[in-house]
Amino acid sequence: MAKRSFLPLRALPANDAPDTNGSRTLIEQTYATLRDAIIEGRLAPGSKLRIEHLRVAHQVGAGTLREALTRLVSDALVSAEGQRGFRVAPIAIEELEDITRLRVHIETEALRLSIRHGDAAWRNALTAAYEALSAEERPIAPGRRRQWEVLNLRFHEALLSGHASPWTLHVLRLLSRHSERYRSYAMGLPGSERDVHAEHREIYELAIAGLEARAALALEAHIWATPHVLLRALREGTVVLPGSAPAALRQA
Repeated sequence: MAKRSFLPLRALPANDAPDTNGSRTLIEQTYATLRDAIIEGRLAPGSKLRIEHLRVAHQVGAGTLREALTRLVSDALVSAEGQRGFRVAPIAIEELEDITRLRVHIETEALRLSIRHGDAAWRNALTAAYEALSAEERPIAPGRRRQWEVLNLRFHEALLSGHASPWTLHVLRLLSRHSERYRSYAMGLPGSERDVHAEHREIYELAIAGLEARAALALEAHIWATPHVLLRALREGTVVLPGSAPAALRQA
């Protein structure tokens, strides 16, 4: 089968959530816009980020742009090249596997603790997040993937909110952004069709029922589902990620 490289399917809204308090600074807005462009593949992995070009395109000063890019470096979405500027971080099969393993390790244990310690307020918040997500993903409309991503993140965070851990939340938000980056390239792959709503429903029902072991297993399968499709395609050489080496060169 011929190899094919994936390009972003469409441009999506820049912000991952509405600005409800009007307090976002220009740096934060620029950071969010660039972050989403990287996650969605509109800024290709490994591509050079030219300050002058981006400054004109986003109508911001060089200082604002550099501050936004520095924040993206801390998110591991951009790499700094000393005096040579900035470049979009590359993507690779090994990174996807590492991200997914780490997500499973942290998120399943956090879910167990959340179920164990969650109270009525947690159950109500989880139900509200699940219902909002359900309304958006039956099915996921092609033009509303950004809205679905926001609600999907909120649902996953609500699952874990029964046992408050700010550091867990911080780390998982970073991992979720990188997972979403790879998910953009898995969309539309043969064999990638999933009943995502059924997966979420199972996790929700098991969590609400207090069945922590079964809920953790369902969450683990859910987290690995899309990576497995993409990893299989990469290993078979039917898809090449932008900026990555051919799969055959990476196999042991």
